[in-house]
Amino acid sequence: MSVQLARRLLTVEEYHKMIEVGIFDEDDRLELINGEIIEMSPIGSLHASRVNRIVSVFRKLPEEDAILSVQNPITVRPISEPEPDISLLKYREDFYESKHPTPDDTLLVIEVSDTSLSYDREVKKPLFAEAGIPELWIVNIEDEQVEVYKNPVKGDYGRRQDFKRGDTIFLEKLDLSIKVTKILG
Repeated sequence: MSVQLARRLLTVEEYHKMIEVGIFDEDDRLELINGEIIEMSPIGSLHASRVNRIVSVFRKLPEEDAILSVQNPITVRPISEPEPDISLLKYREDFYESKHPTPDDTLLVIEVSDTSLSYDREVKKPLFAEAGIPELWIVNIEDEQVEVYKNPVKGDYGRRQDFKRGDTIFLEKLDLSIKVTKILG
């Protein structure tokens, strides 16, 4: 006979208190997903280089168009606060000083996936879709492509399009064209 153990899920507020009192350091590579604290994979050089490439593409945007946020939290539910590799946020004068951005503030999230591809597809993609984040890019290092997900509906995205080297991604919200080679190298 197996025994089903009850699990106690944390809220974002409780998670923040744990950081405030020093249980976790603000620099620890953790995120709160569906009430559970998840230790994120270490950042390898290939992953870091892709994040840096993406930053170089988006840092040229005027700040009044979007705020570029790198590996910072987005509060998507009372029990989830993921830290995507890149977020493009609606411009706010205080740069989200008073509180973390929410899905309503978010134009795009980007996850760079080398060792975390299945986690990003199976856990984070439904989380972002359910929250209503309009667009998700997964930079799939293994297959050398950028998976673009749009039209969130009922915990999934209604549209997926894969882009390879030589292709151009059009980010409608910002009227911006991006060559995939700028991201993949």
